Amino acid sequence: MKTLKRILLFIVGVGLLIACSKSDQFWGDEPLGKSIKGVKTEPVMVTTPFKVDYLGNYTSMEVVAGCGDYPNMRIVVDGTGTGTYVGKSTVHFDFCCNVETGVYGFGVPTEYIVAANGDILYISCAGQVKTGRLPDHPDYVNSYWKDPFVILGGTGRFKGSTGGGMTDDYNSDLDPYSHHHWTGTITMVKGN
Repeated sequence: MKTLKRILLFIVGVGLLIACSKSDQFWGDEPLGKSIKGVKTEPVMVTTPFKVDYLGNYTSMEVVAGCGDYPNMRIVVDGTGTGTYVGKSTVHFDFCCNVETGVYGFGVPTEYIVAANGDILYISCAGQVKTGRLPDHPDYVNSYWKDPFVILGGTGRFKGSTGGGMTDDYNSDLDPYSHHHWTGTITMVKGN
């Protein structure tokens, strides 16, 4: 009987030692919850609202071979502003536009946002600039474009990002700049 008590006491003691240890190891060298070899966990993607506002400066308007003959022109716009997940940032648009019809975004456009931390968010936008203004625009608007934009991924925190929304952009009689106001959603890795 004494031997049986000693064996049971030994088993209880070992059980308490194992139960009270701070290790998160369960099986071999794998952490608890990852004990199945070869199973990779996928990152969790989340979709959240995305909004940016930029003031663009037309830095170049020229006829180039990649856009075709006049009235097609290459337009380059560089701007500054702020936005969701990009903070105080810069935007770069380089695209072809037919200056008579207002159709833009053809050729091989290069469009991206450089976030405050240096990460790049690639975007794409195409549509048509229209003369005039919409009722919700200020009186000084002389042309506008409301077109879809698409998020094409990026670097750093934007790697693998997707999403999109609508632009609400215009040119003004008060200044030589383009005014960009975009709203939509972005899907990116949770925690980025």
